Amino acid sequence: MSCMYKITFSINLLFLSFCILSCGDDDKLTKNEVSKVNDSTASSTVIKTIVFFGNSLTAGYGLDPAQAFPALIQKKIDSLNLSYKVINAGVSGETSSGGNSRVDWILEQPVDVFVLELGANDGLRGIPITETKTNLQSIINKVKAKYPQAKIVIAGMQMPPNMGQQYTSDFRGIFGELARKNNSSLIPFILEGVGGEAGLNQGDGIHPTTEGHQLVAENVWQELQPLLQ
Repeated sequence: MSCMYKITFSINLLFLSFCILSCGDDDKLTKNEVSKVNDSTASSTVIKTIVFFGNSLTAGYGLDPAQAFPALIQKKIDSLNLSYKVINAGVSGETSSGGNSRVDWILEQPVDVFVLELGANDGLRGIPITETKTNLQSIINKVKAKYPQAKIVIAGMQMPPNMGQQYTSDFRGIFGELARKNNSSLIPFILEGVGGEAGLNQGDGIHPTTEGHQLVAENVWQELQPLLQ
C-alpha cells in the first residue's frame, strides 16, 4: 500500500506540475497577444488623404515639386502633427473636360479632402462657361458618389480683362456658385495677391515663382486648415 501511495502521489505531482506549466504558458501567450494588439493599435494611426486635383498651378510648373503649394501645405500639416498626407494630382494644361475624364483614376485611392483647382485653362481658351461649369460639377459628383464623407474645397479663379467683361464676370461666378450648390468650401481667388504681380510670376506672366507659390499656399491654407482640425 505504501508503494502504491508513493506511485500515486508521484503521478499526481507530475500532473499538477504539468498543469502549472501549461497555465503559465497560456498566460504568457495571452500577454504576448495583448502586447501585439496594443502595439498594433499604437501604430495604426489613420492617415487621411488630401488630393489636390488641378492643372499647372497645382503641378508647380517651372519649379521643383517641393516648391509647389501642395508640398508647402504638407509642411504646414507636418508642423502641426496632423495626420494627413497630400497627393499632388496636378497636370499641366489640364482643362475641366480633361479633369472630368481623369478623375475616375484618381479616385481609386482613398480621398478625405478633395481640392478642385481647374478651370483656368478653359477660360484662357474661351471655352463656354456652361461647359466648364458642367464639367466641374461632374467631377464633384464623382467625388461625392465614391466618397460621400469627403470634404470638397473649390479653388476660385479669375480671367484677365482682355477676355471681355461679360465672360470675365461669368467665369468668376462659376466657382462661388458651385461652392454654394455643393455646400463646399471656397477659396475665393487662389491667386489673390499673386495674379498680375510681375515679381511673383515667372517670365510667362502666368505661373507663380517660388515666392508666388508661398502666397498661394497661404490662400489655400486659410480655407483648408479649419477642415483638418
